[in-house]
Amino acid sequence: MAEHRLQDHHQQQHQQRPGGDPRGLLQEKGPSKQQILAVVAGVPIGGFFLVLSGLTLTGTLIGLTLTTPLFVICSPVLVPAALTIALAVAGFLTSGAFGITALSSLSWIINYLRRSGRMPEQLEQAKRRVQETTGQVGQKAREAGQKAQEQTRT
Repeated sequence: MAEHRLQDHHQQQHQQRPGGDPRGLLQEKGPSKQQILAVVAGVPIGGFFLVLSGLTLTGTLIGLTLTTPLFVICSPVLVPAALTIALAVAGFLTSGAFGITALSSLSWIINYLRRSGRMPEQLEQAKRRVQETTGQVGQKAREAGQKAQEQTRT
């Protein structure tokens, strides 16, 4: 049964190729001019960047070798400074990640509610409460402003 399927697969492949010869497809179609140009331009550029990365790595290792004694001598100052800077950078990155997560979550919720066409009952109640609270705060602010104006007049 498996041999029959394998033979059918080979027959289909031979029918799809022009001339029935599996090598015919490769002989008829070679690389295009664009592909050749891409290889001709890409190999030197890739080689240049590979050499540049090797030089950078070598320079980094030489610099680290030369400055390691200085780091050991100055370590009571450098280690706390490096830790402080690392913690500050980690804090800023974490803060940004949490902010992006919060904004994407809120965006997802808003898009979900827009797609559903109606808000769930709990969100409707929360929306009413927010509107009522906003109205009360606005009314208190107006009253406080009027009282402040009356006090300045007298």
